[in-house]
Amino acid sequence: MDKQKITGSEALLKALIAEGVDTIFGYPGGQAIPIYDSLYDYKDQLKHVLVRHEQGATHAAQGYARVSGKVGVTLVTSGPGATNTITGIADALMDSTPMVVIAGQVPSPLLGTDAFQEVDVIGIAQPITKWAYQIRKPEEIAWAVSRAFYIASTGRPGPVVLDLAKDAQVGLVDYEYQKVDYIRSYQPEPDIREERIEAAAALINSAKKPFCLVGQGVILGGAEEELKAFLLKNDIPAGSTVLGLSALPSDFPLHKGMLGMHGNVGPNRKTNECDVLIAIGMRFDDRVTGDLKTYAKQAKIIHLDIDNSEIGKNVPVDVKVLGNAKHTIPMITALLEERKRPEWNAEFEPDAKEEHDKVIEKELYPTSGQLKMGEVVRKVSEATNDDAVLVTDVGQNQMMGVRYFKYKQTRSVVTSGGLGTMGFGLPAAIGAKLGAPDRTVCFFTGDGGIQMTIQELGTIMQENLNVKIIVLNNNFLGMVRQWQELFFHERYSNTIMKNPDFVAIAKAFGIASRAVDSREELDDAIAEMLNHDGAYLLVANVETCGMVYPMVPAGGSVTNMILGDK
Repeated sequence: MDKQKITGSEALLKALIAEGVDTIFGYPGGQAIPIYDSLYDYKDQLKHVLVRHEQGATHAAQGYARVSGKVGVTLVTSGPGATNTITGIADALMDSTPMVVIAGQVPSPLLGTDAFQEVDVIGIAQPITKWAYQIRKPEEIAWAVSRAFYIASTGRPGPVVLDLAKDAQVGLVDYEYQKVDYIRSYQPEPDIREERIEAAAALINSAKKPFCLVGQGVILGGAEEELKAFLLKNDIPAGSTVLGLSALPSDFPLHKGMLGMHGNVGPNRKTNECDVLIAIGMRFDDRVTGDLKTYAKQAKIIHLDIDNSEIGKNVPVDVKVLGNAKHTIPMITALLEERKRPEWNAEFEPDAKEEHDKVIEKELYPTSGQLKMGEVVRKVSEATNDDAVLVTDVGQNQMMGVRYFKYKQTRSVVTSGGLGTMGFGLPAAIGAKLGAPDRTVCFFTGDGGIQMTIQELGTIMQENLNVKIIVLNNNFLGMVRQWQELFFHERYSNTIMKNPDFVAIAKAFGIASRAVDSREELDDAIAEMLNHDGAYLLVANVETCGMVYPMVPAGGSVTNMILGDK
């Protein structure tokens, strides 16, 4: 490529285009103005989405990345602009979301002088990124961007921060771009060891009751079809983590449901009854395992993951299989015996029936009383033919959403997993709609979560985005209230919410809206929302003291599930 003399800011934009970027979520400010000035000339190649808060920019980039599989990009200014992204960066690290955050910085001669809007972005960001780098010279820009995208998108994906001094933005540079495909000391995909593949296959072939735990690593590796073939060949039942949901369609015959604190009864109980536990692309975090002293002690454990640091971190393993699931799963499958396990698969049925009778039936199909969260989720899912992208906030709305929404295709769940960030949902729904413009995006939130980032309704208005927002309004911080009810003698300390008129707020942003109080109105309201050409906010006024069951008490055994039937 011929060299050309251009400003650092223009070099940055050219580098982003070279990496296939088409959408940036950002907010301008003093130390990023040169970049924004250059952006004026690249409007036809780079779409900039003006969010209303920098945290919103990161969550939108996350939503975009999660549904598209591309790297989400955020552009902000220095100081508070950069520090406002920290929650989103930490969230992306916990949930392995590829994201590049570009922050303006004061001119390099002013670094360390406590200049206006100066903050040590690298020092703050280093513990919550895969890589954080400060660019002080325009000559470093193309090199740093190429590395940033390579690191963010390969191996176990995650966030990268580039801190770009203002003098590097305005300085001139001979621009040329080279894509990075190798960095010394960074091996994104570990070497696969044949003997561990063989050991894993031998263990599964000898198993009487194997059980598979499906994590997001399957989706990130693009290994969905490989997973199906693996499960079908040996007739292995599977449960999903929250982030692993949609790796398998909801109606896949071997998919037994969700794991964890508010997961399904069968998958949780069978974790402690299986003889071989096969974990693929998941972290064994505390919400899945409960009390580690009682977790799967009877089972031989096989753990497939791309990240060596996760294997054996929480749960000791018998066979460790390092590598991308897309490559390791078919290697194991090739060595598996064709098997049918009707008796073992049938053992999940009594658990499923018990959960249906004690929890699901009355949550999804109530005949009296106030609206329930679960029935609203079910009806929206059915009305979209189970083919929409589910975005949730955090709290009861999240657990009801992931439990009762159904999925036909992969990359259909966008939620904050490891960090549990309230306020994540609304900007993430914006990103999800831009990342999958042809899909219906249904965002479930609570009255608490939506008020944390409600200003992003302005972004929806400005971008004219067709996002369907369902506020499950119980006038409580519902999940904390649930804990207060069960474990703190109903002492509802600071969880009762006095809420604004959400319909009026939506109207102020030019967004169609409606509130419903009764199930007789619900079908009509959902149809109106889905048929409306544009954004719509539906307020479902649900029961104030609804509970998410089943529930594994924090630190309890996964077999000790509260079903709410007492």
